[in-house]
Amino acid sequence: MSLRFRLPHHAAPYLFAGLTSGLMSFLVSGLATWKAFGFVPDLLGRWISAWVNAWPIAFASLLIVAPAVRRLVGMMVAPPTEPPELRARNGA
Repeated sequence: MSLRFRLPHHAAPYLFAGLTSGLMSFLVSGLATWKAFGFVPDLLGRWISAWVNAWPIAFASLLIVAPAVRRLVGMMVAPPTEPPELRARNGA
């Protein structure tokens, strides 16, 4: 993917949190709104209103919990192994 404008590397955690929280809160608020009200004529307006309120909370929550979740995942998975072609180059 080639973009003319790219953010600096240090912005990656914020971009990840923004995109992830935006998509997740969009889906969850849509489902919750539909379950609460059914297919009413103003469902889309209610959904967007719920999403606009949920997104900042989801974004802040993700920024706070992501480092702890990364550490937890790191404790639960094995460290990466070198591909065979790198092992051969390193003399292993």
